[in-house]
Amino acid sequence: MIDEPTAAALQESTSAHEPNLRDKVIDAIKTIYDPEIPINIYELGLIYEVRIEDKTNVHITMTLTTPNCPSAQSLPREVEQAARGVEGVESVNLELTFDPPWDKTMMSEAALFSIGLY
Repeated sequence: MIDEPTAAALQESTSAHEPNLRDKVIDAIKTIYDPEIPINIYELGLIYEVRIEDKTNVHITMTLTTPNCPSAQSLPREVEQAARGVEGVESVNLELTFDPPWDKTMMSEAALFSIGLY
């Protein structure tokens, strides 16, 4: 039988290594790739914010490479669906913005490197 301090320490050490809900949502978003550039949209810099509200509600602010992006209809829908698919998420509020406008400086170093710009 585990005594109380040991059980609490075990629970603390286990939860310290488990990803939190925000990290899980970001991991789900990282599975979505821009159809024109072989980079996931998180590394591409299209996700401006992922915020957890009230422990189970997710607010995502994102942009597109241009307002005329051919994927303007599908990418936001894919992001919302990916976030909704994460265990523990009850609702998703997705905000699409073009302020500030996207440019290549928003890309991660890994993304820049993968397309030869770093």
